[in-house]
Amino acid sequence: MDAIAAEISTETAFIQVGPIVERVKLKSRSPTASLKASKDEIRTSLKASTLDGVFATLFSNVTGGVLLTNFLLELGASPTEIGVLASIPMLANLMQPIGAYFSEQTNSRHDYCFWVYSISRSLWVGLAIAIFLVGRNHAAPNFLIEITLGVAIFSYFLGALGSAPWLSWMAALVPRSLRGRYFGLRSSAANLTNLISMPLLGFVVSRWQGGSIQGYSVVLILGVVSGLVSLCFQNFMVDVNPQSGQEVFSIHTIEADDSFSQPTSQTLFQPISLASIWQDSNFLKFLVYVNLWTFSVNLSAPFFNVYLLNDLALDISQVTLYNSLSAGANLLLLMFWGKLADRIGNRPILIGVGIVFAIFPIFWLMTGTNPLSTWVWLPLLHLIAGATAAAIDLCSNNFQMGIAPHHNQSTYFGIAAAFAGISGALGTTAGGFFAQLGYGGLLGLFAFSSVLRLGALLPLIFVQERQLPE
Repeated sequence: MDAIAAEISTETAFIQVGPIVERVKLKSRSPTASLKASKDEIRTSLKASTLDGVFATLFSNVTGGVLLTNFLLELGASPTEIGVLASIPMLANLMQPIGAYFSEQTNSRHDYCFWVYSISRSLWVGLAIAIFLVGRNHAAPNFLIEITLGVAIFSYFLGALGSAPWLSWMAALVPRSLRGRYFGLRSSAANLTNLISMPLLGFVVSRWQGGSIQGYSVVLILGVVSGLVSLCFQNFMVDVNPQSGQEVFSIHTIEADDSFSQPTSQTLFQPISLASIWQDSNFLKFLVYVNLWTFSVNLSAPFFNVYLLNDLALDISQVTLYNSLSAGANLLLLMFWGKLADRIGNRPILIGVGIVFAIFPIFWLMTGTNPLSTWVWLPLLHLIAGATAAAIDLCSNNFQMGIAPHHNQSTYFGIAAAFAGISGALGTTAGGFFAQLGYGGLLGLFAFSSVLRLGALLPLIFVQERQLPE
């Protein structure tokens, strides 16, 4: 982290905000501040954002993924209900353009994100309370499923209001030439947390004296606390005032001989209409790729854990151990992918690694309950999944930042997320119905998803990433 911060500035870093240059002190978020942001403040912001990501990962691990899937399966949820639950965060992305609009009416990215995420994450306390109150009543599993779906809807939809503003905030703080390395480092820290926490959380749930359902309520409280703690670190990040120029991006140095000190765009904010966005052919091609890819990936993604827990009848502690292997592979390769993306660009990686990621579901057809699968093949599949997902996730975010212009970024981010949300929700819902139709079950679904993933990569060939300014 210190090495990255040192490259950002050897003396002073500036934040260009429309027609003015302002310094926003960590303890003073006044939109009229007119000083400069020092390199120490930028370094502190990046460290704080990394810690924010670490604790937010704990929250995400508990309120999504294998732990939540196992909780619903323990309640007797069907594949269709699992698919519906997985579609909720996708549909919630429809709120991102609305969130982008509301955030532009505020004076602080920090304050907006704080209130949105603190409320959305606190809603999960309601599910924990419901589990404690009725968890021992075996006649009420359907009630808990309905409560879970309700909490997920309100939490994800509210949280989506902050996604585009947060991404725009980070785009302002991290120079384009360092995004691969910084976000690789940030994701590495999050994945190290994932690697350590997932087996421990799975062990607590499976070994809890009151049963796995009640055990989930315990880790759920821990997850909510972690989610709120993560927001505290955002207090140490340099704030951005959208009213001073809407999209704040360029952080650059005044050191001419620093290879990373190339100024980013100095383009002043210009109001943008939806019509002009739809005339951006490069962005429209990107939307086609995002929609096809998100649909094909989410057609099968929520059901790998269902296959392990239901079809193979593995214990939750073993499944979380597999998931931690994915996190470990993700952790080991994130920095590599980040440096490679800074060197050759994001699109070549998305295409090359995307092909491996696309054919990955086919390998699941060779799994079973035999010892070879349990101790060799399944761990290997999770290692491959983590290694390839590291490249896809990192480069997708950076590529999106490269597609959007430097001004009005949150609008572009919101629109892309909304379209991806629709296609992702359709994918998870369709996957749930497909799994119950009997056409090969989950294994048939995995094979079908693999074919669609390969086809989804074709539009990406025609999308051009914006070049770094000379």
